[in-house]
Amino acid sequence: MGYTVGQVSALAGVTVRTLHHYDTAGLLRPRQRTGAGYRRYDDADLARLQQILFYRELGFPLNEIAELLGDQQVGALKHLRARQRQLAEEIARLQRLAEAAQRAAEVQATGISLTPQERFEVFGEIAFDLSYATDAQLRWQDSQGYQEAMARAAAHTKEDWAHLMAESAAWRKELLAAFDDAEPADGERMMDIAEGHRLHLSRWFMPCPPRMHQRIADDIVTDPRAFALVVPPSQQRPGLAACLGEAIRANACRRATAGTPQTPSTAHEDE
Repeated sequence: MGYTVGQVSALAGVTVRTLHHYDTAGLLRPRQRTGAGYRRYDDADLARLQQILFYRELGFPLNEIAELLGDQQVGALKHLRARQRQLAEEIARLQRLAEAAQRAAEVQATGISLTPQERFEVFGEIAFDLSYATDAQLRWQDSQGYQEAMARAAAHTKEDWAHLMAESAAWRKELLAAFDDAEPADGERMMDIAEGHRLHLSRWFMPCPPRMHQRIADDIVTDPRAFALVVPPSQQRPGLAACLGEAIRANACRRATAGTPQTPSTAHEDE
């Protein structure tokens, strides 16, 4: 007796209307009909339908599927290889779109209201990694300090960013000089440089008491994405991140020993 159109629809997961369309287009004409003219599909019809659905999944239009089913040897191989190349190109295009979306999201996540050209002019090779910005947002989004930092970053003008980046470059020059001179991480010179970094963050982003600065140091030491925000890869040296982290911790201890008071606006960050 074969299978009714309703049964084939249920088995294959396609609509009855689609099966009727395949029949009208000559792509899948059931081999049998009842006396009343109703369609009846046999096992060979179901096998052909399976091939049609496979090619549809690959994105072939119906006219090409008809050609493929009519030539199961060399012609089919040629079509499949051509489709493989098309899919590879589409994957590459989607990857480019994903990267473009990532860069656009990066701008939003960092809260920096600059055009791409302005960002290049101001930041140069300092790059913001979207994954790090996203991680930071997930970790600190409920923190008053993080919210303040994002608000202040968003409010900075191009001139503000140019000023703070120049300040950062000057600080980085001191850090690299001290490291190249083999200054000890817990020495006065390195601790003063660490203090300069803490004050820079407080001045431009959010109050940064010593204990918060120590948490930032942990990221600098353990996460290359965080260290790249401080020292671009082209200027990094082996051991520099660890040295800076140790200097920040030593400076925090020095300030604690000196009994440096914390203002009410920063004390909550250490809780």
